[in-house]
Amino acid sequence: MFQVENLTNIIEAIVFASGEAVPVKFIVEKLDCSLKEVNASISELKEKYSEDSGIHLLTFNGKLQFATNPKYKNPVSDVITPIKEKEFTKTILECAALIAYKQPITKPELEEIRQVSCDYAIHTLLELEMIVPCGRKDAVGKPILYATTDNFLKRFKLNSIDELPDYDELMAQIAELNSSLLAQEDEEDANYLYHRDEYTEEDEAGDQKSSETVTEDGYEIPDFISEDDDVIKID
Repeated sequence: MFQVENLTNIIEAIVFASGEAVPVKFIVEKLDCSLKEVNASISELKEKYSEDSGIHLLTFNGKLQFATNPKYKNPVSDVITPIKEKEFTKTILECAALIAYKQPITKPELEEIRQVSCDYAIHTLLELEMIVPCGRKDAVGKPILYATTDNFLKRFKLNSIDELPDYDELMAQIAELNSSLLAQEDEEDANYLYHRDEYTEEDEAGDQKSSETVTEDGYEIPDFISEDDDVIKID
């Protein structure tokens, strides 16, 4: 059984690990603690993740969820968007293919076919505009229906959805595209490491030459610090 003083850290870990909105009532029930204790921890977390913090704690409809600070939306997008473009894993592409063949289809129906969560795949495909919501199914909960877009056709070089190949053939195309993207990413990473190592060797050579500068007491002065520089102490 956890100790009350650790409740804030535990809730923080739960919300982080979930990646989705976590109902407060679940926390109260599963951790066997009071709503008052949970609310006190939520107040601590909201204070911790506020103002200039890169992450904010959202509270809505009795749920908790971490989200990036809107203040940093542009720099986050600059870094994350290219990464998402590379994340065409076989799983995501398989979801796109299933949507193409079964459209319009809901996320629960897609998950029933694949037997795994498709939240990330749906989110990524929406971000890349390969699928789009096209209505709601007349069923319990009115789940959203999804269909493919022109971007999906462009990815697979199709003029229309009627040109979809045999399912097995499309899966082969998906595997080929995925391999190509992974190979491209590996090559980019290898080039980065090569240039970084090349720079490090030159830098080390320069450091060795500059290390001959010493003080009267015999202490070596790094080349990036002049004798007139103030010393900055870190407490």
